[in-house]
Amino acid sequence: MALMHVDFFSDVLGMCTQMDVIYPENTRGQIGMEGVRGDAAIKTLYLLHGMSDDHTIWQRRTSIERYAAEKGLCVVMPTTHLGWYTDMYIGYDYFTYITKELPEICRGFFPNLSPRREDTYAAGLSMGGYGALKCGLRAGDTFSRVASLSGGVDAAGICEALPRDDGLWFDIFGPRDKVRGSFNDLFQAAVDMKDSPNRPDVFMWCGTEDFLYQSNVAMRDHLRKLGYSLAYSETPGDHQWKYWDREIQNVLNWLIPDQPKKEEA
Repeated sequence: MALMHVDFFSDVLGMCTQMDVIYPENTRGQIGMEGVRGDAAIKTLYLLHGMSDDHTIWQRRTSIERYAAEKGLCVVMPTTHLGWYTDMYIGYDYFTYITKELPEICRGFFPNLSPRREDTYAAGLSMGGYGALKCGLRAGDTFSRVASLSGGVDAAGICEALPRDDGLWFDIFGPRDKVRGSFNDLFQAAVDMKDSPNRPDVFMWCGTEDFLYQSNVAMRDHLRKLGYSLAYSETPGDHQWKYWDREIQNVLNWLIPDQPKKEEA
């Protein structure tokens, strides 16, 4: 696998920004890892970070490069600061950037990436779990499969729990009593997308001791009631990387199942 640190300009954000890209290559002489890359267009996973993190965090806390090598998968890890993958009420248009501009930029930089919806995925943890589900539920024409690990899936609930409108959350979502039912409400997004031919397949995991567990259970039940294709699991655990490192492997196996090996004649 090749690891690229990319500094580039975003017209949507109006500033220079960064992403790290894990790009597949055929490798046979690399000790301890063999890369896989066929002649077909390359599938892409946009892997999103949480609130305290940036585009480097998945490499620093997991073995994502090694996991992706076995799948022949390109992994794009952008930075989005604390924007919650929204077109902020006061701030930057991170949702438009992630769902429209960034895939175009990546396909321009790396022409072997597949432009097909069926080959384009999003996943993330915590804030990034919210972002990944939003990619599927509000931009299903681009993303066919999305995965949330310990996702902050209830933006309306988070905002309504605040004592007043001020600070970061107001800049992101606007008035706290206006979030429920809005474009940024994933529960509403799931309703709006339920009959669309671009309705995504969804993977969710959350630890049963996680402070976000109850909202994840609520989203699980909501998606099931609406008829979504949902792979859901929960295990003991809270909000930390030892669980996300394990579960991102399950996400990749869900996205690209291992093919049975052919027996030699």
